[in-house]
Amino acid sequence: MEDRINVGIIGFGTVGAGAVKILVENRNSIARKVGAEINVARIADLDITTPRPISVDPSILTTNVNDVIEDPSIDIVVETIGGTSPAGEFIRKSLEIGKNVVTANKELIAKEGAGLLPFAAERNLDLMFEASVGGGIPIIRPLKSCLAGNDIIEIKGIVNGTTNYILSKMRDEGLSFADVLKDAQDRGYAEANPSADVDGHDAAYKISILASIAFTSRVDVTKVYREGITGVTTEDMRYADELGYVIKLLAVAKKIDDAMLAYVAPAFVPQSHPLASVNDVFNGIYVRGNAVGEVMFYGPGAGSMAAGSAVVGDIIDTARNIRHAATGRVPCTCYETRETLGMESVRCKNYIRVLAEDKPRVLAAIANVFADNNVSIESVLQKIMPDNAAEIVWLTHEAAEPNLRSALDAIRALPVVKAIGSWIRVEE
Repeated sequence: MEDRINVGIIGFGTVGAGAVKILVENRNSIARKVGAEINVARIADLDITTPRPISVDPSILTTNVNDVIEDPSIDIVVETIGGTSPAGEFIRKSLEIGKNVVTANKELIAKEGAGLLPFAAERNLDLMFEASVGGGIPIIRPLKSCLAGNDIIEIKGIVNGTTNYILSKMRDEGLSFADVLKDAQDRGYAEANPSADVDGHDAAYKISILASIAFTSRVDVTKVYREGITGVTTEDMRYADELGYVIKLLAVAKKIDDAMLAYVAPAFVPQSHPLASVNDVFNGIYVRGNAVGEVMFYGPGAGSMAAGSAVVGDIIDTARNIRHAATGRVPCTCYETRETLGMESVRCKNYIRVLAEDKPRVLAAIANVFADNNVSIESVLQKIMPDNAAEIVWLTHEAAEPNLRSALDAIRALPVVKAIGSWIRVEE
């Protein structure tokens, strides 16, 4: 058995530096837990001069990634640069040479995990990716191990800290989306181009990974329906509060008979639901299994030390496997092929905000359209607006999405309707 496990890091940015800091500062306790010393032998990054939150021996720094991948002494390669290329090529080359790999790369796992995971398993190597979803929250390993005896029925999660921060601040301070987005960018929570977060791409990568594990079938991320939060307004926030809800960007995956469904969209969440109290940049992931019932995972969804914690957890697990010649023992779990359903399979309650003319029989005209499309109404709010207009908020009972869409198309065509301001699903 190995007395020292050498680790090579590709990417010395936020996540990579966090992982190195934990490995260095917690060196002794980690060694006792593993039964061997974990040694950071090499670190590759294009920038090796900018100070990091942890000091390392300059001799282990390099700008040449091959100094990490091709070093015969390195047992585990850690990739934290993100994106699909060149990260995918670095990981595949590491596996080809016989290195175990740890990655924090959600986009790569979502898009190319179907090829990389079997590639690692064929070589009896570990390819770990706990940090790809949920930052510091343990969720990948619990799904693969702790909850493996369950038939997972549903996953709902707040898996993007940036959008959760924006929505939380909009609700708490009554600010517009544009104002809070600028604040998030100033604080470093959102990128200069925030599309990956606010348009739901990041959350789609993450729910495709979780659903693939939970439902033991590969979820093609291109089939994950996606809506962002750019259309959520302060008016929607106020109505949500009045009706007993909060608005969250939810990543949802459900097993429906032998098929599965995954989507990302803003949602009304009841104030009594555990996810409703997940605020700021925190993440929360709710899982329902047929044996365990309902479980909730909560914690910091991003950040140097949070994501670094998940990376180090994978390094420790891989190091233990190396010591006991047990790498590759948890292969890709996508051993089934399930149909991926579209949004036409969704049944839920709905919030609709309509701007209409303020005149008699307008409510009746809209209500008749809902009835004609088999959509029943739970409650209605109406508020008078300037210029002889009225804002009407409808909360429906559970309805099939195709029926709701048909109703909305017909409502838009009514002469008395000026616009449909918002349509947000209700997840209960």
